[in-house]
Amino acid sequence: MLRSSRRSRFVPRLSRIVRTSAVVLSSLGVWTAATAAAAGSSAPYAASSPSIEQRARTVDGFVIEHLPGGIGTPSDFEYEWEDVVFHSRVWETGPDPEGAFKVDLTVKTLRGAKLSDLEAVKTFLVEYEEKDPGAWQLRPVKIGPYDGLADDDEVFYFISPGLAAEVSLDRTRFTEDDLISTATGFHPET
Repeated sequence: MLRSSRRSRFVPRLSRIVRTSAVVLSSLGVWTAATAAAAGSSAPYAASSPSIEQRARTVDGFVIEHLPGGIGTPSDFEYEWEDVVFHSRVWETGPDPEGAFKVDLTVKTLRGAKLSDLEAVKTFLVEYEEKDPGAWQLRPVKIGPYDGLADDDEVFYFISPGLAAEVSLDRTRFTEDDLISTATGFHPET
């Protein structure tokens, strides 16, 4: 239940950050997904140079090779909880008529010594997301070469000791195939 409240706390901040970022970037002549969305363009990741586009397609050393169509504007975040550092990119659509934004997709990396294997990642996420471990229905999945666990709207997978990744999306708008395809395309740069 708290997971939803965590997301709802971020939504107003996300929208302010997105709008501010779009204004700053466009004033610098940088054309990114945020400035494209602010300008009403649907061209994803239009950029003023390949280096900016490449940065737009990476998060914390992970590439983003696949995104479902129809997602909103991205914003990046870095935060820490219980000695695990998160780097995330969140795509939102909105505002709706009431001024609210909705999270479409989130990709994130998790880095911390306690993430020693997939079971340790699960244990950490049970606490972080305040899940009931007995009620959290996870199924094993293969995300590229990585072992992972998935439920209806999220998948997390173990990369190496101290490193994991997680992808979640709005299943009212996107399919399970979108979830798995996006996760498979979110992996360390080679």
